[in-house]
Amino acid sequence: MAWLYLLIAGGLEVAWAYGLQESEGFTKWLPSVVTVALLAASFFCFARAMKRVEIGTAYAVFTGIGSVGTVIVSIAVLDEPVNVPKLLFIAMLVGGIVGLKVVSGRSEAGEEAAKRKAKPGAETAAD
Repeated sequence: MAWLYLLIAGGLEVAWAYGLQESEGFTKWLPSVVTVALLAASFFCFARAMKRVEIGTAYAVFTGIGSVGTVIVSIAVLDEPVNVPKLLFIAMLVGGIVGLKVVSGRSEAGEEAAKRKAKPGAETAAD
């Protein structure tokens, strides 16, 4: 469940970054209010994810999703120019995010197994 919160937080980060653009420096009130609400929801989900995911991994994945997503939205919606080096670096970010998930997933599974062995019959609470 923590990884789902992290994915949602990253998606909301993309949304509030786009909202920041649309608010034109907080000079338009409706996009500004929506942006602040998205920002709060993003950080709420991020905080929930950090209950289970190590902070270094969580923050790297959160900002990576936000970075990649924002670049993709800016290319698709705001007609930002795209070139091969930009796509290469986006691919590198995605590879890093996936790699962190794979490595973190293994350590989390090991920790959960160790907790179950330490307390037979005890269930761990899912967020």
